[in-house]
Amino acid sequence: MPTPLLTAAATGYLLNCALGASVALRVLDTSGARWVHHAVYMATAVLTAGAGAELARHRRPAFWRLLPVALPLSAIPAVSARSRWHPVIAGTAAPAYLAALRAS
Repeated sequence: MPTPLLTAAATGYLLNCALGASVALRVLDTSGARWVHHAVYMATAVLTAGAGAELARHRRPAFWRLLPVALPLSAIPAVSARSRWHPVIAGTAAPAYLAALRAS
């Protein structure tokens, strides 16, 4: 059973991807509230760090599955949201979240 922090982190990631995709596809217009995407990203990063710390503290194998998420989460702020690489880099975290959920 996944820990609540890991579940919250993966959910935050999924919500942020859905929000970003909706804006990119012009389904949603957040031009007046771009901070929402940034706030969900920050919440996801904090929840992921907390989940990683919890998994490491309890020596759960899911920690090693979650660890690769650190790279795209740390790289994504440096890439313009308007570039084609922003969604590509963000998407590379998905397999690690899924693997961590499955391993826990």
